[in-house]
Amino acid sequence: MADFQLGMNAKAYYGAADAPLANLTELTNIRDVNLNMETGESDVTTRANSGWRATAATLKECTAEFEMVWKTDDAGFTAMRNAWLNGTAIALAFLTDDKATSGAEGPRGNFTITNFSRNEALEEAIIVSVTVKLAAFAEWVEVA
Repeated sequence: MADFQLGMNAKAYYGAADAPLANLTELTNIRDVNLNMETGESDVTTRANSGWRATAATLKECTAEFEMVWKTDDAGFTAMRNAWLNGTAIALAFLTDDKATSGAEGPRGNFTITNFSRNEALEEAIIVSVTVKLAAFAEWVEVA
């Protein structure tokens, strides 16, 4: 087995808010996904730290950015568009592999769509750039 994973084998899943992973459907109409997971920080420096700044990790955040082909007959596209139009959360999971594959992992939770921008290049399909931000963390999926 390879000691790396290809991005083309990663999977994203969507469904109604608060849906468990088993009830999520694969989001197939997406291109390159950029999953940003960061932790905030707090300065906890004191005089007792011998002149060194001290930092403590605080709150985590998760943002995903990806593109979709503008396909109004695609259920995943429609779900994303409707969640953005209605300002409602949508359940998403971003995994390193299929949800049934041992070793697949990634975040699952309710996300809010903060960007749904359309690009109409002259010789290309209409593409929508989507940004989603974690609204409620459910779990870090680790498929056994």
